[in-house]
Amino acid sequence: MENMKAYKEGPFTKAIEKQTSKIPSDFFLAAAITAMASSLTLKCFKQSHAALFVGQWVAPFLLLGIYNKIVKVEGHDKEDEGTANS
Repeated sequence: MENMKAYKEGPFTKAIEKQTSKIPSDFFLAAAITAMASSLTLKCFKQSHAALFVGQWVAPFLLLGIYNKIVKVEGHDKEDEGTANS
């Protein structure tokens, strides 16, 4: 691991991380649960195609939540803080 180069995040990635870290992690979980409930409701109303479409939103919402959590815990801010405190 010592031989690996330390790659710095680009300004675009830093800008995205800065904005996404402001969103509470609960938002993504709530969005996923809402999508599941909406999909079930659509299925009950015999709207199968719409139910499948909305049901496919669950995984991206959960993945965005994971990304959000990683950014908050291990994002560029942690690296920047570590160099500032040295």
